[in-house]
Amino acid sequence: MLLTEVWEKYQLDKTIEGYSVLTVKTYCFQFNLLVRYFGNVDVNDITTSKLKTYLINKGNHLKPSSLGHRVRCIRSLFRWTYEEGIIKKNPAAKLKEPKLGKRIPKFLNEVEIEQLREACRSTLENALFEFIYSTGCRIGEVVKLNRDDIDFFTNSVIVQGKGDKEREVYFNTRCAIWLKRYLEERSDQEVSLFVTERRPNRRMSIDLMRYIIKRISSKAEIKKNIHPHQLRHSYATHMINNGAPIEVIQSLLGHEKSETTKIYAQLSGKLRQDLYSKYF
Repeated sequence: MLLTEVWEKYQLDKTIEGYSVLTVKTYCFQFNLLVRYFGNVDVNDITTSKLKTYLINKGNHLKPSSLGHRVRCIRSLFRWTYEEGIIKKNPAAKLKEPKLGKRIPKFLNEVEIEQLREACRSTLENALFEFIYSTGCRIGEVVKLNRDDIDFFTNSVIVQGKGDKEREVYFNTRCAIWLKRYLEERSDQEVSLFVTERRPNRRMSIDLMRYIIKRISSKAEIKKNIHPHQLRHSYATHMINNGAPIEVIQSLLGHEKSETTKIYAQLSGKLRQDLYSKYF
């Protein structure tokens, strides 16, 4: 079976399994790189040795995390191909991801958060900034939300996270005020929570959300490369600093493993300093 035929069947299966559109899109990108390198060959012609050569020749410029993602995509594709009986031996079974050093997420301190708040110039900017920061949501979770999803009585919303897992997140009073103002100012009938500025009858995209946060940071004159996920890191770090239990933060962030959440405890300098002063 040709690689493109394998991909069509694999993509269909993963979509049925509930893989998100974004996940399938990133896997498709990796698959296209694979076809560009090997050509549309019979899948049985690809060996472990050839895959390793591919990763060395086309992956030596990548960061370990990016190369690891490429390996995971390849393993997933060939594992499925093997389990479906299309190939008799899985050539990707022994491929290993590169070792990753511990990377501490970059976050903003409370002064920088206030600088960003002051730089907001519209109800949209205020509402979007406060919502992302006060909920700790991933940007991909925010774009899916509709107006009716918001519960202003409890200041909460159910978001659809990775693997289509739902969780309840909360937003503070400041966010609620700006969100109400933003929604009250809109005259469109679009159901989406956040819409584009020029065409308010269209759901805001991930790219536009990133652009707006970047625009706010430019006006704040903060000399950092600020992106929406950094607000999520900041949310988690500030909760740690204020004494929130790891288990609670894990639940709010939608982390499957506690180890993912515990990394924020490493960068909580204020909390460590307070504990040091208390016990030494």
